[in-house]
Amino acid sequence: MALRTLFRTLLLLPLLATTALAFADEVPSLAGKRIAISMTGTSHYFDLKAFQAQVEEVKRLGGTPITLDAGRNDKNLVTQLQTLVTQKPDAVIQTLGTLSVIDPWLKRIQAAGIPLFTIDAPSRYSLNNTTSDNAAAGRELAEQLAKDTGGQGDILVFNGFQGVPVCAIRYAELRKVLDAHPGLKIIQPELRDVIPNTVQDARGQIAALLNKYPKGQIAAIWSAWDIPQLGASQALIEAGRTEIKTYGVDGTPEVLELLKRDDSPVGAVVAQQPALMGRTAVRNVARYLAGARDLPKETHVSTLLTTKANLDQVAALRGDQ
Repeated sequence: MALRTLFRTLLLLPLLATTALAFADEVPSLAGKRIAISMTGTSHYFDLKAFQAQVEEVKRLGGTPITLDAGRNDKNLVTQLQTLVTQKPDAVIQTLGTLSVIDPWLKRIQAAGIPLFTIDAPSRYSLNNTTSDNAAAGRELAEQLAKDTGGQGDILVFNGFQGVPVCAIRYAELRKVLDAHPGLKIIQPELRDVIPNTVQDARGQIAALLNKYPKGQIAAIWSAWDIPQLGASQALIEAGRTEIKTYGVDGTPEVLELLKRDDSPVGAVVAQQPALMGRTAVRNVARYLAGARDLPKETHVSTLLTTKANLDQVAALRGDQ
């Protein structure tokens, strides 16, 4: 066991080094600059941590943050993006969003000559998108599901947000892994995760399906993010059906707490670093405004596939966030 722990720690060291290097170089000042921080919402762990980090980093670098929160409402989001075109801040950072909804307005921001940056929104109009390697994260998560199930069984899949690119990427990786494991089948129809009341809705959907599918008929539950995973896991615990394992992405604290339980149905969750993503996006803005024109189209921030075996390493990866 000690050797296994040492091995996992050694595997984590490159991730920690990446995190440290992200802050090792000097970042230009944002003094006198107004940076718009446009949020799709701030009600979830990922959203809130990314938002808080952006605000703090803009202030730390001497700039003025302009904060806008659409409350996970597409109409509100369109309105706030329209507002930014007329306000003309020195730069805009857009976090998340359904690309078909926001892209026309991101195009207008670009056309207005406002430098546009994004987090988890790979728009063609963004100078740089700060994100996780969602293909790798999705593949690792799906491969863990396949390993845990022995490549056999029926699975429930939450697939409500194909318009959000990161969700679509993770789902595509799931399908690739399932193609390689024909013994794993998605139960149709696929489930739809919703916003708001995601946890409650997912818990209700799974509770109803547990009555339909007796023990032994469902092997796992997959979701592109871990808020529906949280609701599904709660339903499994309440029904005493923890033989079914759940899988998701983000590393929300409530999911990690469930993972600690002896009767936890959480099989794995990919822990992201939303605070580091927020700071990284602001730093890329500062570099661009200082004259840097060699930014990559995407900046990847490290993730960690988290199971009960390496749960303690999430804190090491995330540091003070």
